[in-house]
Amino acid sequence: MSGGTLRIFLGAAPGVGKTYEMLEEAHRLGERGEDVVVAFALDHGRADTRDLLKGLEVIPPRHLPYRGTEFEEMDLDAVLARAPGTAIVDEYAHSNIPGSRHAKRWEDVDELLNAGINVLSTVNIQHLASLGDVVGAITDVRQAETVPDEIVRRADQIHLVDISPELLRQRLGDGKIYAADKIDAALTNYFRLGNLTALRELALLWLADRVDEGLARYRAEQGIEASWPARERIVIGLTGSPEGEVLIRRGARILNRVNGGDLLAVHVRAADGIAEESPQALDAQRRLILDLGGSYHVVTGEDPAGALLDFARSVNATQIVVGISRHKGLAGLLGTLLGGGVGTRVVRDSGDIDVHMVSHPLGGRGAGPRRQRDLGRIRVAAGFILAVVLPVLLQMLLSLNPDQNVATAALVQLAGAVAVALVGGLWPAVLAALWSSLLVNYFSTPPVGTLTISDPQNLLALLVFVGVSAAVAVVVDLSARRSKEAARARAEAATLGDLTRGAARAEDTLKGLLEQALDVFQVSGAALYTSTGYTGKGAVGSTGWRLVAEAGTIPPSAPQGGENVEQIDPTTRLVLTGRTLPASDRRLLGAFGVHLAAQLERQQLAASRREVVRLAESNTMRTSILRAVSHDLRTPLAGIKLAAGTLLQTGVQYTPEEEHELLLTIDECSDRLDLLVANLLDMSRITSEAVNPLLGPVRWYEVIPAALRGIPAGRARVELPPNMPEVDADAGMLERVIANIVENAVKYAPDSDVVLVGAGGGLSHATLGGRPAGELRIIDHGQGVPAESVVEMFRPFQRLDDVPQTTGVGLGLAVAKGFTEAMGGTLTAEQTPGGGLTMVIRLPLSTGATAEGSYSQAPLVPQSILARRTHAQPLTPSNPDTP
Repeated sequence: MSGGTLRIFLGAAPGVGKTYEMLEEAHRLGERGEDVVVAFALDHGRADTRDLLKGLEVIPPRHLPYRGTEFEEMDLDAVLARAPGTAIVDEYAHSNIPGSRHAKRWEDVDELLNAGINVLSTVNIQHLASLGDVVGAITDVRQAETVPDEIVRRADQIHLVDISPELLRQRLGDGKIYAADKIDAALTNYFRLGNLTALRELALLWLADRVDEGLARYRAEQGIEASWPARERIVIGLTGSPEGEVLIRRGARILNRVNGGDLLAVHVRAADGIAEESPQALDAQRRLILDLGGSYHVVTGEDPAGALLDFARSVNATQIVVGISRHKGLAGLLGTLLGGGVGTRVVRDSGDIDVHMVSHPLGGRGAGPRRQRDLGRIRVAAGFILAVVLPVLLQMLLSLNPDQNVATAALVQLAGAVAVALVGGLWPAVLAALWSSLLVNYFSTPPVGTLTISDPQNLLALLVFVGVSAAVAVVVDLSARRSKEAARARAEAATLGDLTRGAARAEDTLKGLLEQALDVFQVSGAALYTSTGYTGKGAVGSTGWRLVAEAGTIPPSAPQGGENVEQIDPTTRLVLTGRTLPASDRRLLGAFGVHLAAQLERQQLAASRREVVRLAESNTMRTSILRAVSHDLRTPLAGIKLAAGTLLQTGVQYTPEEEHELLLTIDECSDRLDLLVANLLDMSRITSEAVNPLLGPVRWYEVIPAALRGIPAGRARVELPPNMPEVDADAGMLERVIANIVENAVKYAPDSDVVLVGAGGGLSHATLGGRPAGELRIIDHGQGVPAESVVEMFRPFQRLDDVPQTTGVGLGLAVAKGFTEAMGGTLTAEQTPGGGLTMVIRLPLSTGATAEGSYSQAPLVPQSILARRTHAQPLTPSNPDTP
């Protein structure tokens, strides 16, 4: 902060004495001659605090009205105008009354600090934003006023005001904190001994972190690299091998022996990027360390031991946990000769940091599956053959020159050893060097023809030849291997890049990833299995594993039936068949496993989301049905009850006309009630996917008359062509569909006729999924529906403009759409030219026996059906010449 300095008095709970100590500090500053004023401080009814306010200059607070009550707030302008050296501002986390310049008091304090005024303030641990939920869980009291931790942490000084929970409860019982009528309730609730102990620990831990940050900053500024064991901090070295979990758990047990501390796991990755590590093991270890409350870090370095120690010193670690070396035999011996393994060097160079070398099941058993580092069997075999043949050929060439000497022969044979190293690698080159040395000794070193060396210089030259040949062979072999490993690493990086891009675009599927694995690893089959949580005892073929996805010509038939089984996690396995993968492909296979696990988790989350959405929709449906039952169904019931009750009155005489009117009311209300209940039941069937239509050939004219039975006379006009073909439908459902649509049209287009127009024969070009479809259009010329509201129109419990006075509950079109789709058709809405709405029903044409004949020969509407019609106009063919 620029300008003034901020000092905060932190307390674990109310009543610990924050304000008291702050005011005491104000008196001490005043006695030293500093200009101190009380900008805002409350005595909270405590006599001791009130006495400390005496003798200090107090700036009167502002009085702000809010919701009929007057509140006191700090007069910021008055404090700025007074411009003291130090201002006392109580309750740093306080929220100001609306109408103040700032929403929070700490913002007022920032303005004072920017003006160069030092500030003393107070805050309780429960007001820190990061601890609000924790304190709420402990005390069952949610804090409305909070301050961001970062705002408090940037204070120049934080002073912890700490007293024991027992002493605080005693002060509360003595009446030094709250009034007498609040003491018992406070002691029983917020000020319970357990609550105060937990709050005190939170305050101490939070402040310890703040102190630790200050210590780290001081060590960095002073360039101090040595570890200061001010706080227990354990660093665990991970190599990406399975024993990492053993080390993490051992480190956690060590930390549990002390009260508080930090657990840090660090994976040291080789700078060349080709160190052996398992992505699955590292991912599992990362989750484990996080579950144990620690943190996970990754560092890169040429020297793993040096990188681990540098990290430990940078975090001021007190202990390091590493595993014993897994190398044995020649590899272990070479490591010892070269200065020891990673653990040995960590112990040797750790200084004052304690090091724990932990044994584990893999310790001393070798490094497990190692990367195959040969150059290929063919190249190695060719190298050995060349190591035997080439020195002989070179010696034959040398024999052509009688003036050759030892140096010339050694240089020529050295060139041959280098050539062998380029072809076959290290061991063929070593063989070539030894064989060449024997040839040089026999043919070029006096006495010639024997393996005896008479001149010590020749012996030295021969030894140098062997050493140089071996050294060159090692260098050439290492260079060749690194080139091959670099090429493999580039290929792996490209593959991992493709996987990452696919995951980022969310385009990968489980089958797609498995097919990609087939191409990358050149195998014939791949499968992903997940555990079902049981072992299927007694069931043939039941192994407790479920096949999730598979790919390839010969996919694995069981999770143990492949040459390569990758354990992604305890419940998931990736299995590849076709060939056994070399150890060099294991890391890339592990990366595929991680991506497959992520994709599987993504699918599970998507399924969970769909289930949640379905449950939410079902819940909304139930709520809406209950609302309909409690409101819309009561209207027709009330009409029936009123009319029936009126007829049952014994002391009143009604005329026949009046009785008929009451009976009509009962009949109409019963019809409305029947329609509402039917729609509710139908919608319930649709949402529960319990609609099972009985499909068969149906002619439109067979269902339209019954659908129009309840329509007022003269409101509906039917114009069907005589050759309307049959459609595959459920007659009862189709009747309900047409009835709901027509009733909806009549309701919302009261001044318009409703026309039912059919398209048949060559007039219909509609299709459904490639099949010809029959079409019925229900047209009105009412107000229509805006294009943006068409989708909502088909949702349950939707009414046009949410008009409440209309009958029904807004289910008609939703039921109609649900029934149409259940029959394999579609229900859409179009704007009627000139205004209004056209509903279009499309159903697939029937493939029954009738379809074999000519549609033009379809019979006309039978008179028996016309005779059953009561209200709607007669069905009239669109062709006036038809008899």
